[in-house]
Amino acid sequence: MVARSSAHCQIEAAASDAWRRELGQAFTRVEPLLAFLGLRRDQVPTLDPEPGPFRLLVPRGFAALMRAGGPADPLLRQVLPLAAERVLTAGFRCDPVGDGPAAQAPGLLRKYAGRALLLAQGACAVHCRYCFRRHFPYGDLGTYDSRIGLALAQIQADTTLHEIILSGGDPLLLADGALGDLLARLAAIPHVRRLRLHSRLPLVLPSRITARLCALLGTVTPRPVLVIHANHARELGAAAQAGLAALGAVGVTLLNQSVLLRGVNDDAATLAALSERLFDCGVLPYYLHQLDPVQGAAHFAVSDREARGLMAALRARLPGYLVPRLVRETAGAPCKEPLG
Repeated sequence: MVARSSAHCQIEAAASDAWRRELGQAFTRVEPLLAFLGLRRDQVPTLDPEPGPFRLLVPRGFAALMRAGGPADPLLRQVLPLAAERVLTAGFRCDPVGDGPAAQAPGLLRKYAGRALLLAQGACAVHCRYCFRRHFPYGDLGTYDSRIGLALAQIQADTTLHEIILSGGDPLLLADGALGDLLARLAAIPHVRRLRLHSRLPLVLPSRITARLCALLGTVTPRPVLVIHANHARELGAAAQAGLAALGAVGVTLLNQSVLLRGVNDDAATLAALSERLFDCGVLPYYLHQLDPVQGAAHFAVSDREARGLMAALRARLPGYLVPRLVRETAGAPCKEPLG
């Protein structure tokens, strides 16, 4: 075995720390973000400068993908808090997909046959304004060690569980050691045949996709599936493409799920461009979700009629493997509902 040089180890460590430094420099206030984009406050008259507990959080690298001087930029719209979020809308709820009733242990949700979702931790690298867990009580989950221990015991005891999905928050915000330990403990459970991670980090914080992380994911058996979350082709910049290529090179299966959002991707040309760009990056479109009716996000809603029309237009433009499935998640349903 060839020993690695101390210089090589130092380079690896620096790369592993870079994403944490970048996250620490993220925008957390509206005014500096507007200034970075060359926008004046009066160009966004519907802005909410004090969004409350669900604060603004945008990594600078993601902000750099936005169009300077564009108050209606689709990437900016996903993260900019608006006064519309304070409007209480009938049918929109704090727990729109039934996470509460689905809990089998702190942070372990069982909604569908054979699968369970484990909230690895509660933090994200970006606060998407349409997030269906924007009101989730992460503070009630307890300490990491205690809840992960309880969740793993529940998974071990339930032999009907064949797939575990790591979500959050964002599971890739776990340190490499903690993530590797969690994946190893899950992989050691005989009836768990598939491991899946849902993450936005390859897009909003691509520096997280380090050589060390790729090596970790490339040695896990079963090999993980990584579902990223891109809503617009411009989210897939050069850094994101490089990170996704590195993940694909170690055998990680890459899929994408999007949310249909008013003012972001509610036209066929934008959705087609997203599918094409995903394929360029080695990612297959998986789901196009109708907006989960979470309180504070009604201004993003697109009607089912419009959504079905967009899907018809996509099928006319793209090969079948580039057309995502249009679905809705309904609390208590046994599966996601196909919409057309």
